[in-house]
Amino acid sequence: MEPLYKTIQRPRFFFLCFVISASFAVTAAWGQNKLQQKVPEKTRILFVLDGSGSMEALWHGQQSKMDVAKNILTKLVDSLRINNDLELGLRVYGHRFSRQANNCQDSNLEVPFAPKNHNTIIGKIKAIKPKGVTPITFSLLQAAKDFPATAGYRNILILITDGIESCGGDPCAVSLELQRKGVFLRPYVIGLGLQGGRVLDCVGKYIDSDNSRSFNKVLNKSIETSLAKTTVSVELLNGDGKPVETSVNVTFTNAITNVAAYEFVHYRDKQGRPDSVQVDPVPTYDITVNTVPPVIVKNPEIVNGTHNVITIAVPQGRLVARPEGRGNAFSFVVRQKGRSEILNQQRSGELYRYLAGEYEVETLTLPRRIFAVSIKADQTETIMLPSTGLVNINTLSPGIGSLFEILESGETRWVCHLEETAAQHSYNLLPGKYKIAFRVRQAAGSKYTAIKTFELKSGQTLNLNMFN
Repeated sequence: MEPLYKTIQRPRFFFLCFVISASFAVTAAWGQNKLQQKVPEKTRILFVLDGSGSMEALWHGQQSKMDVAKNILTKLVDSLRINNDLELGLRVYGHRFSRQANNCQDSNLEVPFAPKNHNTIIGKIKAIKPKGVTPITFSLLQAAKDFPATAGYRNILILITDGIESCGGDPCAVSLELQRKGVFLRPYVIGLGLQGGRVLDCVGKYIDSDNSRSFNKVLNKSIETSLAKTTVSVELLNGDGKPVETSVNVTFTNAITNVAAYEFVHYRDKQGRPDSVQVDPVPTYDITVNTVPPVIVKNPEIVNGTHNVITIAVPQGRLVARPEGRGNAFSFVVRQKGRSEILNQQRSGELYRYLAGEYEVETLTLPRRIFAVSIKADQTETIMLPSTGLVNINTLSPGIGSLFEILESGETRWVCHLEETAAQHSYNLLPGKYKIAFRVRQAAGSKYTAIKTFELKSGQTLNLNMFN
């Protein structure tokens, strides 16, 4: 079976804007040509560096882990001077108190974010001496305060450590909550020969480095990914596998936090090409095409720094229900075959698109009617319902009663209760045979229940007296 979606990488081309209509005022036309959602141009990167005592250990019998981290991080910070849209900050933990002190709040913002602070960061890195424990959770909580509350920035956190949490905190829960709040994007966690480092997968994108060369590679790759311009276009395929479906809401959801990151109405230009959307390359995404029912693609492959084309099969047909002649309008609910939850509520005469498949339609008429419907791609399925008739029922006095439909088999099916406080009742009913069972409230016994049968035709008005 062919997959629902496919990702294709193509050479990057000019980023076309996408829009969501947000106003019906006079300025709407202008607003439609204004970019509504975009990736911020400026980036903040906070390095959170492990300064605990274990960083003093030799790595493969050569330099200590701290010396390796210092050398590579210093060169990296120095190389980033040329990027004027980038600000850096440095937080270090476990470097001020001895391991014996077991200080689980040993974490400090050594260099706050500021333009051109590279020399300050390099100086602080060189001065670090490993000493204490590993309070990762506390450091993440403090890092939330390190990022200034200024709009127009992407906030990136890169955690460099050779150990896991040693202070009993839950770095996974804290990281997830901070991501949900938009404090920073999904962190990069770089392990320096870390045993059991996969436990930090839940904190962010964990990358293990076995030696100084791989550490240099993954650190630089993290920076490159953070700054890469990445675009995506979504091709929606019809029943013939052609990318001609469009005008559907599409949502890019952060796969970790389940929060919508980008949401737009799909568009194709006059040549039939879908437009291109720039996305932040740091998080991973799930894509929801909001057809009825929706199509969800989990974690599609998106290659950073290039243009990606993601194809998703969303073959749709149309459904409409109408009364015959000039009959009364009605509503109906649609369910997927074999499922109890309501998928959609629709009005008669309204044309609505659904994914190709098997459905059940239940009309909200008296009595209700249920139809099995097979919707085919690029076709319209039409349900015709007979026009109703009108029955006026006089019960002379308020009471308790019910209206039943008499089926061809002779069985009866409940339709509705009569209003207990009224003596006059009017119902628009589909054509058919019916029965009323009614007892006046003051009647002293069930044996006084009156039974009345009648037949109603389309367009007919019928006046009934329960006791004539």
